[in-house]
Amino acid sequence: MSEVQFTPDQIVDALPQYLIPEKAGSTKATIQFELSGAQAGKWWVKIHDGVAESGKGDPPDSANLTLLADSNDWVKIMTGQLDGTAAFMQGKLKIKGDMGLAIKMQSLFKRPS
Repeated sequence: MSEVQFTPDQIVDALPQYLIPEKAGSTKATIQFELSGAQAGKWWVKIHDGVAESGKGDPPDSANLTLLADSNDWVKIMTGQLDGTAAFMQGKLKIKGDMGLAIKMQSLFKRPS
C-alpha cells in the first residue's frame, strides 16, 4: 500500500477549503510557511472573516506567525501523519511569532481524509 505524497503547493491550494468557519470566527491572521529541503519555498495562508486565502511566495500582509520546517516534515504535519507539537519538541518545526496562533491553527483546519 503506497502512501499518497502531497506537495506543499497542493496543501496550500487546498487550505482555504479545509478552513472551519465556525472555529475561525473573528480570527484575523496571516501565516507564512518557510520550507527547506526537497520542495523548498515560501507559502502563506491568510484567515479573515471566516474565510482563508492562500498563495505562494511572500504574503500580502506581514505574517503574525511563521512556521519553518523541512518540506517533507511539513507535509506530514499538515496531513496529520506527524503531530505538530511532537515535531516542534523534536526541533523539526520552528515557530516565529504568535505561539497561541500556532496552537490554535491545528483546530482551524479539517484534515484531508
